[in-house]
Amino acid sequence: MTRLDDRIDARLHQRANAARWNVSVTAFAAALERGAAKIEPGDPTALETALTALHLEDLALACACERGDDAAWDHFIREHRPALYRAAAVIAGDNGRELADSLYGELFGLREQSGERQSLFRYFHGRSSLGTWLRAILAQRHVDALRSVRRFDPLPDEDGPSDLVAPAPPADEESQRLGRQVRDALAAATARLAPRDRLRLAWYYAQGMTLAEIGRLCREHEATVSRHLNRTRKALRADVEAQLREARLGPREIDEAFAAAAGDPGDIDLERLLGEPRKIPVDARSKVEEG
Repeated sequence: MTRLDDRIDARLHQRANAARWNVSVTAFAAALERGAAKIEPGDPTALETALTALHLEDLALACACERGDDAAWDHFIREHRPALYRAAAVIAGDNGRELADSLYGELFGLREQSGERQSLFRYFHGRSSLGTWLRAILAQRHVDALRSVRRFDPLPDEDGPSDLVAPAPPADEESQRLGRQVRDALAAATARLAPRDRLRLAWYYAQGMTLAEIGRLCREHEATVSRHLNRTRKALRADVEAQLREARLGPREIDEAFAAAAGDPGDIDLERLLGEPRKIPVDARSKVEEG
C-alpha cells in the first residue's frame, strides 16, 4: 500500500472538508492510500497533485457513509437518492426501483465479515464523481442480472452448432458502440418532443428544479407535472427503443445498450440536448407563484 506523507494527509483532509462528517485524518488517509495504489508511482509532489485532482469531498462523504455516520447518510439520501432512482428507471425501466434499492443494501453493507459491515463505499476512490460511480455500478448490476437470467434461457429448438453457442459478453468497444447508438437515438427522440415537454425535462434534469417549482411556472399541480414527466420519459424510451429495433438490435442488445449508455454517458450535454432553457432564479420562481 502507498504510504502518504502526514502533511499531505492533513492538507487533503482539510481540502475535502472531511471534518464536516467526523472523518478523522487517519480514516481519510486510509481511503486516500487505497486510491493512491491505483495511481502511477512518482515523486511526492506529483502524487499529491494527482490526489488533489480527485473528487475529495465525495470521497470524504463515502468514508463517512462507510463508517455509518448518520448525518452523512442523511445527506447522501437527500442529495443522491433522487438522481439514483432516475438513473435506475432509465436503465431498468419498471424494475429500476428494485435495482436502486438493492444497491442501497450493498452501500450500507448488509454483509458482515469479522464483525464489520462490508460497505460498497470502500471501493469508491474519488477518480470520478460519486454520482457517476453510482450510475456505473447500477448499469453493471443490471447487465449482470441480464446475463444471469440468460443462463437459464431454454435451448433453441434447432440443434445447429451456431444455435448452441452462448453469446460472448460484449467487449468494451462493443459497449461503447451501443452507448453511442442510444445517445444518438436519444438526441433524435428529444428533438421530436413538444416544446413544453422538453422544457419540463430541462427544468427538472438540467436545472434540478423541484416538481413544485415547475408546477408554479407551468401553472400546473406538481402531481400533474410528475405525470407529464413520466409520460415524456416513457415516450422517449419508446422512441429510442424503436430506433434501436430499426437498427436491427434484439431485446437483450437494447437492454445492454441502455445499460452501456447509463454507465458511460459520454458527451451528453443535457442543457444543449433539451434546448438550453433560460435559467429561472429563485426569486423569480416565487413571483410566478404570487402572480
